[in-house]
Amino acid sequence: MPLFHRTSHDGRLRWIGSVANRSQSLRSSACQEVELKFGGIPLDSHSSTTRAACVRTEQLYEEGTRIVNTRQVTVISKEELSAIAASMSLDELDPSYLGANLMVEGIPGLTLVPPSSRLQFSSGATLTIDMINLPCNLPAREIERELPGYGRKFKAAARNRRGVTTWVEREGRIALDDSVALFVPAQEPWPEAYFVAQERNFRKSMFDN
Repeated sequence: MPLFHRTSHDGRLRWIGSVANRSQSLRSSACQEVELKFGGIPLDSHSSTTRAACVRTEQLYEEGTRIVNTRQVTVISKEELSAIAASMSLDELDPSYLGANLMVEGIPGLTLVPPSSRLQFSSGATLTIDMINLPCNLPAREIERELPGYGRKFKAAARNRRGVTTWVEREGRIALDDSVALFVPAQEPWPEAYFVAQERNFRKSMFDN
């Protein structure tokens, strides 16, 4: 039995970028094509087969512990980026401000696509979606440098629109305007997911108050 269903949502790769040194700037530099390797995008600051555990995994590992790198390539949606810009009262938002590696068009609700889904490009190169890429203050700082007064609006506007983190399952070259097919896992949703979400929202509301 196949493990995945190919969806009817075939997208297009509209933007490619690479971040040279995250310690200096999150901003990515645009390019026309790139080679996806098992460690990610060569010379990109997220490229590696392993990484140090950080605050995102503090409930699992002590900070600095070496773990498999499932955050090799960040992918955002052109439609969701437009929605973020509109929520910030901007006409448009440059994907480089978010430190994005890839921007695709034509896959609705990309940020909330189920973990372990696959994005397969026309060359056969394939990315496995790890999970949602939560909004943070780093893109806000880049936006604020270019558009003073707008950076503080980013986190709220980007909620559930920030894209996903992925890792390379199959190597290959990708280029602008390549097709992108979406495959989702062939399994039913976890029955407890609703109750976990309710508990999380309750705890968040208590914290916010």
